[in-house]
Amino acid sequence: MAWWRKDSGSVAAELTLVTPFLVMLLVFIAVVIHRGVDARLRLNDAAHQAARAASIENTPAAAAAAARSTAAGGLASAGVTCQSLDVETSTSALRPGGTVTVAIACVVDFGDALILGVAGQRRLSATAIEPVDIWRSAASDTRGGGS
Repeated sequence: MAWWRKDSGSVAAELTLVTPFLVMLLVFIAVVIHRGVDARLRLNDAAHQAARAASIENTPAAAAAAARSTAAGGLASAGVTCQSLDVETSTSALRPGGTVTVAIACVVDFGDALILGVAGQRRLSATAIEPVDIWRSAASDTRGGGS
């Protein structure tokens, strides 16, 4: 039992060996959290861009097409890769004072973070509402006829 008393200082050695692994674990956790927050912020931005693009169109079909292409382009330029992208557009009315709502859902892959027990895929969503410009001219007013 005398050998137990001679182990003084072994805790410092063990701590020196374990500390780098704990720091690496914290860095991995920070990277995973940052990736999730960054993807969510970029998705919110893409939803606002898509809603704005849809709000300047004249028909619901054109608004839906503009929202989808703007959302896909915005996410691609931001570096967010969606395994599946759903864009839903609803309009109260495409007339001055109406609103356009765009909801985006994107499945993001976190597969490279599996070492930490994070799910391989996560579904993120964002919604944005944009007003239709109240000074919008009607299609018949754009011919430039005089008074």
